[in-house]
Amino acid sequence: MPAVRRIEEAMSVHPLPTVPSNNDLLAENYMYDGKDMRIIDYEYSGNNDPCFELGNTCQELMYDQSKIEEVCEVYFGDLQSDKISRMKLYMIMSDVGWALWAAIQARISKIDYDFWGWAIDRWARATEKLDSIEFSTWLGNVQL
Repeated sequence: MPAVRRIEEAMSVHPLPTVPSNNDLLAENYMYDGKDMRIIDYEYSGNNDPCFELGNTCQELMYDQSKIEEVCEVYFGDLQSDKISRMKLYMIMSDVGWALWAAIQARISKIDYDFWGWAIDRWARATEKLDSIEFSTWLGNVQL
């Protein structure tokens, strides 16, 4: 997929140091008991670009632009257009990756769930962003 290659090339211009990452931070993997916050489900954990973790989380929680900016500012200490753009590109890649995962699950999983429908939804959301006018801007911002 040429667009995925473009994202990979753009991200490699100024790579960020990797950090320990869960790589699957959907809402269900945050546990809060009113006092302590815990993260569970480390099946896909490893070191990764912090913007993947942030972008994937924002995508899973369906955050709007203001929430995405808030996450960026809290994590990095200020708003940085290159970091926001990295997060946005990783939000796309989150959808691409989980769409492919769901397509495989649709074929092999014994769980009674519409994985194929979920794959179609994730893929549609990814392609919508890949076709957006902002896509080129995000690519440019991460290469500055």
